[in-house]
Amino acid sequence: MAQASGSKVPDMGRRQFMNLLSFGAVTGTAIGALYPVVKFFIPPSSGAGGGGVTAKDALGNDIIVSEFLSAHVAGDRTLAQGLKGDPTYLVVTEDKSIGNYGLNAVCTHLGCVVPWNANENKFMCPCHGSQYNNEGKVVRGPAPLSLALVNANVTDDKIAFTQWTETDFRTGEAPWWT
Repeated sequence: MAQASGSKVPDMGRRQFMNLLSFGAVTGTAIGALYPVVKFFIPPSSGAGGGGVTAKDALGNDIIVSEFLSAHVAGDRTLAQGLKGDPTYLVVTEDKSIGNYGLNAVCTHLGCVVPWNANENKFMCPCHGSQYNNEGKVVRGPAPLSLALVNANVTDDKIAFTQWTETDFRTGEAPWWT
């Protein structure tokens, strides 16, 4: 059928508006659905300036150095919450101060948390028997690498953990964990 010259065809302005409205609704829904997925894969920034975090105890409270040292003896290795929430050992030095490094407590073999054995003066993994000396250097496998290091700096009576980028003092090599 031929169209009469006087019949109305919807004008392009209305059609473009409806297309834009439909596109906006679909795009908004898609972005709203993808936002949590993207946020899941991007880690949140945390902690102190310079990419560091303040060390926290088992209850999530900041560790106060003066209180911590009054309750611990030289040679102690105590777990704290470190970078990325990883369990990290604080080291009490022989002069009863906090060591300038912390040890990530995650075993380099299969990711178990490695407990400190004060009687043996070493870290002993309960999963498959890996052992690390008092500085976290692997001394018995199957763990292939030493425990990761972090810098531990005391500022305002609190401990700030930052990423270790210097040479590993235990092996003389570049850090494997960076």
